[in-house]
Amino acid sequence: MTSPLENQVRDAFAQDGVLSQAAEQFRERGGQTEMAMAVARTIAGGGMLVVEAGTGVGKTFSYLVPALLSGERVLLSTATKTLQDQLFGRDLPRLVEAFALPVRTALLKGRGSYLCLHRLDMARHDASLPERGSLRTLAKIEQWSKATRTGDLAELPGLDERSPLIPLITSTRENCLGAQCPQFKACHVNLARREALAADIVVINHHLFFADLAVRETGMAELLPTVNVVVFDEAHQLNETGVQFLGAQLGSGQALDFARDMLGAGLQHARGLVDWQQLVAAVERAARELRLVVGKQWPGAKLRWLGPAPEGVNPEAWQGALDDLQDAFVQAADGLDTVSEISPDFVRLHERARQLAKRTARFAQPCEIDSVRWVDVGTQLRLIESPLDIADAMRKRVLKLAEPVESAEPDPYGDDEEDPEHGAVPPPEDDSRRAWVFTSATLGDDPTLRWFTEPCGLRDAEVLRVQSPFDYASQAAIYVPRAFPKPNDPSHSQQVAKLAAHGAAELGGRTLVLTTTLRALRTIGDAMRQHFELLENEARPEVLVQGELPKRVLMDRFREGASNGRAGCVLVASASFWEGFDAPGDALQFVVIDKLPFPPPNDPLVEARSQRLEAQGRSSFSDYSLPEAAVALKQGAGRLIRRESDSGVLAICDTRLVAMGYGRRLLAALPPMRRLETEADFESAIDALRKPC
Repeated sequence: MTSPLENQVRDAFAQDGVLSQAAEQFRERGGQTEMAMAVARTIAGGGMLVVEAGTGVGKTFSYLVPALLSGERVLLSTATKTLQDQLFGRDLPRLVEAFALPVRTALLKGRGSYLCLHRLDMARHDASLPERGSLRTLAKIEQWSKATRTGDLAELPGLDERSPLIPLITSTRENCLGAQCPQFKACHVNLARREALAADIVVINHHLFFADLAVRETGMAELLPTVNVVVFDEAHQLNETGVQFLGAQLGSGQALDFARDMLGAGLQHARGLVDWQQLVAAVERAARELRLVVGKQWPGAKLRWLGPAPEGVNPEAWQGALDDLQDAFVQAADGLDTVSEISPDFVRLHERARQLAKRTARFAQPCEIDSVRWVDVGTQLRLIESPLDIADAMRKRVLKLAEPVESAEPDPYGDDEEDPEHGAVPPPEDDSRRAWVFTSATLGDDPTLRWFTEPCGLRDAEVLRVQSPFDYASQAAIYVPRAFPKPNDPSHSQQVAKLAAHGAAELGGRTLVLTTTLRALRTIGDAMRQHFELLENEARPEVLVQGELPKRVLMDRFREGASNGRAGCVLVASASFWEGFDAPGDALQFVVIDKLPFPPPNDPLVEARSQRLEAQGRSSFSDYSLPEAAVALKQGAGRLIRRESDSGVLAICDTRLVAMGYGRRLLAALPPMRRLETEADFESAIDALRKPC
């Protein structure tokens, strides 16, 4: 027997229902309705639902409509701020108006997304701004600060997300003064939290959710127990996001930032009362010594840390450096304690010093069970301890499938005190009725979606797979060049660039090249520019390379394509562009993937996960590496076809896809595009895409 909510949802998605009047070009889709009915059933009865919804299903409306019609309090979490802003600014208002619902919605992001009025005031008097242009940018921010209601930096046009000013005008958990701040009443972070607590629908992101799970600091402690429906969109990122927050990190950069803040506050509020120079010098010296103990390493190296010290590092020197750093933090805490009554800055700095000392002490002890520890080496040093997955935390602390140990979780850095602002986490009123929905376009390559459900602790969840409505066989083709260098051949990237440049020249740009490494990114970008130098200026596509411009600028420029008499664009990108980048229509018709995206075997986290599977008698390649590659490959391929009217060609420049037995499994995970077997087939497919610019 169907519930009243299911009946409402079915009516809403009917051809002549409310959605047909509210959404442009709406038409009834079987897959979208199927998913919406499953979500409605889960909301009505409680429980967990995992839905893989192919591109074009319309999964956003499939969970928003039943969530809104349920009348329950709802928490929506996304992986990216882009989708977060889209949900809050476009999709939710449209549906709330269409259904004439009296609901309040709120948007809640992490601290780093909001202007801190107190730190803006401090930045005005900072004599050491990072660069000359910062003064002009700061003036624009000051002018905007007088008009903004939310303080969300995403509203500020032209602000580069890489700007060195951002850390100076935003707060962190460590440097926020809380209720002692002179701007506390006007604080944008607190305003956003208050609005979230009063709202019926709250839109957050995965980072915020897990940050709160780790340190109970973002306001979720009060919010989550009052919510009966929780939806995680872009859920495929849930595990990797969670492990970032559920472990511990300590960086030499953190130590230097603390030292800088301590010196600034000391000289401003308590000059002469404490030898600030001595305390700061001790912290800076200890941080530098810790970095020197590691010695010369390749930039970006990840050092395994299985024993008392990272591999290749003298254990006695390493432990000595950790002890010295801990002592420096303890001495700083003692000095700050003597002046804590003078200014709230000193109270917060004292807490930071204690936390940093405890974190350092943690890294001087053996690694936690079922965790892995390593050191990231760059200009600065980062010590990292991470759980292998979020399954245990999800079962015991989120889904409550096991008896909770205490109402308040211990601080991951060893501080068992309650958060001074929020206190202990209250238990939910009735976990059995709460509905949990997890959805994404890619959640695995097997019918049970084990790649997703296992590390997220969701083995008992209902699983639903909804196929894309796109006609991939007619809309898209896949080409794997046979006569191609092997992926480890030094000439491989040059040949990728040659193939991509040829297609882009024929199409007038409209090409996205996705790489698996930053080295390949630079090599392919440079080689494509060299190829295009032979073309006439008006026919020369513009080559955009990730890292050379802010991500938002790259995406906007690419989507503009050929305009104002210019040729179209080629975007060469890695990592974050494999997913979440949407360029529908003619702006993108050729996607090139350089290699199969297997997880790097020498990464400590990947290595530890593989070893755990082997210890269980399972195959780390079949049960971990292959599913990881399948999901990433599916994400990358998904950039090509975004609408029912799109068309294009996907080229995967890795012969293992057709030469190795496991290639069949990877091909099966991709959308059912037609296969191009020969170079002539490829040329013909590209030629068919050519349109006058």
